Amino acid sequence: MSTQHDMPDEWAGVPDGAGRSALDGLRIADFSRVLAGPYATMLLADLGADVVKVERPGIGDDTRAWHPPADRDGTSTYFLGVNRNKRSIALDLTTEAGREQARALVAESDVLVENFRPGTMERLGLGHQELRARHPELIYCSISGFGSGAGAAIPGYDLLVQAVGGLMSVTGEAHGEPVKAGVALVDVITGLHASVGILAALRHRDATGEGQFVEVNLLGSLLSAMVNQASAFAVAGVVPGRMGNAHPSIAPYETLPTTDRPLALAVGNDRQFAALAEAVGDPGLALDDRFRTNADRVAHRVELRDILTKRLSDAGADHWSTVLLAAGVPAGPVNTLDDAFAFAHRLGLPGIVDVPAASADGAEGEPSRQVASPIALSGTPARYRLPPPRLGQHTADILHCLSDPASPPNAAGT
Repeated sequence: MSTQHDMPDEWAGVPDGAGRSALDGLRIADFSRVLAGPYATMLLADLGADVVKVERPGIGDDTRAWHPPADRDGTSTYFLGVNRNKRSIALDLTTEAGREQARALVAESDVLVENFRPGTMERLGLGHQELRARHPELIYCSISGFGSGAGAAIPGYDLLVQAVGGLMSVTGEAHGEPVKAGVALVDVITGLHASVGILAALRHRDATGEGQFVEVNLLGSLLSAMVNQASAFAVAGVVPGRMGNAHPSIAPYETLPTTDRPLALAVGNDRQFAALAEAVGDPGLALDDRFRTNADRVAHRVELRDILTKRLSDAGADHWSTVLLAAGVPAGPVNTLDDAFAFAHRLGLPGIVDVPAASADGAEGEPSRQVASPIALSGTPARYRLPPPRLGQHTADILHCLSDPASPPNAAGT
């Protein structure tokens, strides 16, 4: 049983169901599933796009079955986390009738997003070249694990990409096993890249009337997102390794123990280090030749860690966080997720929102609790119009509209 309905009500924001959105009038035919594609299309849906999620009849998106945890209706929280503001249509793409319905949907769409294994959409008669010939204004976004060339046959699972893409080699303790990130981070990064690519292609279409092919892959997205670590190799030939929570180029920039839980210190310059030394009762540290500059502190990180650990050993992480932040030193406790949402709430940042739900007859149902969009727009903010859809919930309505474009959707289908 999920605990998503048991969070304090005051953490939930008020959904904005009225007003204009940045992407009003944009329709996306979403053939993607699992995470990278659905995350990208949800970001765009939050900003106003009408996203029609194409799913397999009787099965749907793989993540519908990825539970526990699940909500009170038995729907996977994994699926719920990346599929709000979408409508679901169940189409059997193994049949000509299903493929024809899919083509009709694409004909009424601005963007197509898919993350099948390369070549699958072509076999279904839904490949980029075929659809672009019919709809030159279409923006076609393809998401793969390892590209459409030599890596086309390699399954694109996040864990696999974290391993072969080098992320696990720099994650974990120096003498321990390589460790994956606690979430499917590569999928999320790839989804972000896909949404940026789509928006850039839309801007180009606004200027020229021409659509284009947008292609992103998990491996390329990860290598780009490795930023300083990847640059160290590309520029200087340095192959980084695991350092636990320490940083290869900054010190102290890691977690340190306190009397209760670890404290994260992110000291990025000499001024902050001097403030840290003063706050922990040892101002002489900033004048110590071993620690005067960041380069000195990196060279003597072990000695510095030992000294700071002793200084922090008489109080807990919350105490030190309060003291250090007051002194201008970036610091904070290592929170659990419930603590993290409570922290965001105290700062007045969006955390959890209630997305209104409607029953088949259009009556208001139990809201769906969702994590808020992190994108804040002053004039066209994210809106939470629809809860994550039931499998095929909008099939009849969408097919009716496709057969008769002049007919408005019914109340329960929008």
